[in-house]
Amino acid sequence: MAPTPTHRVFNFSAGPAVLPEPVLQEAQRDLMALPGVGMSILEVSHRSPVFDGVLERAESDLRTLVGLGDDHHVLFLQGGASQQFAMVPMNLLPPDGVADYVVTGAWAQKAAEEAAKFGQVNVCATTEAEAFTRVPRAEEWHPTPGAAYLHLTSNNTIFGTQWPSWPEVGDSPLVVDASSDLLCRPVDANRCGLVYAGAQKNLGPAGLTLVMVRKDLAERGPESIPTMLRYSVAAKHGSRYNTPPVFAIYLFGLVMRWLLDSGGLVEMETRNRRKAALLYDAIDGSEFYRGTADPGSRSLMNVTFRLPTEELDRRFATEADAAGLSGLQGHRAVGGQRASIYNAFPEAGVTALVEFMREFERVNG
Repeated sequence: MAPTPTHRVFNFSAGPAVLPEPVLQEAQRDLMALPGVGMSILEVSHRSPVFDGVLERAESDLRTLVGLGDDHHVLFLQGGASQQFAMVPMNLLPPDGVADYVVTGAWAQKAAEEAAKFGQVNVCATTEAEAFTRVPRAEEWHPTPGAAYLHLTSNNTIFGTQWPSWPEVGDSPLVVDASSDLLCRPVDANRCGLVYAGAQKNLGPAGLTLVMVRKDLAERGPESIPTMLRYSVAAKHGSRYNTPPVFAIYLFGLVMRWLLDSGGLVEMETRNRRKAALLYDAIDGSEFYRGTADPGSRSLMNVTFRLPTEELDRRFATEADAAGLSGLQGHRAVGGQRASIYNAFPEAGVTALVEFMREFERVNG
């Protein structure tokens, strides 16, 4: 179905991803002029009282959602998660230290490779030999005693795997790239040294990167690294050492408020598990479709599956797109299909996809 001014397709894209419709509607209403301000959020100064309120409310609502205490800074940065691949070791890995990395997919691999440019890296666990179809078991870990930190990627968008919960890692600070599943369920960020996430999956639009970093770790970064890449500088200046992505932070704040109004992260997890179950049940109940992730490591956010042939995979994606089910083609590195069903993705879209899958199998099976 072709989109019209009153019809939105179901957006299964892995990111930039679907945003809550109430957020889009509020932003649309206020785009010309914020109530009581007389100018657009796109025009306000990042050092104005107006933006002070936007920033403070966004941080406060995030802290409420995740229960984050005063031991952590909340930073609003740029450069995406990919820039954090470098900032983390630049700030946290001393010259004589070792950083442990758990490699569970392409992004975790890129993070480890980037860190190796700044110091010693130990890949303490990986499932690369199994094509990243699961996350490692506890007995497969080989951590470094006294590591500067241990880094893992909580959800792997390309391969459709996710840690069932963030693992205990001992005394080393846990660093989590949570770009594609942060706020999809309750998490204890307080026990992490640092959590980072590109916003364009569950948090808001592209252009904003969220970092929650323990205050003592933020001070580790040596003054020899570039000023803009030091967590301590961002913290000291309230994420405004330079002009931040004002509009992206504003939208992030609207998403935080939407999450709170929707019942918080417990309710989000309930919704996400229900949506994922609908789709995984359709895959498991068919001999035509095959899930690619190990059942014990399946993601709530990115459901990956394949059809019997590559030709059918291509036809499925093309016909689904024509039917208003957009963005289902799998990542170019692995092929197949990928349904990204983040917090804002409606359950009606999952139901529509399941119905399409059944009809496609009837015709082509």
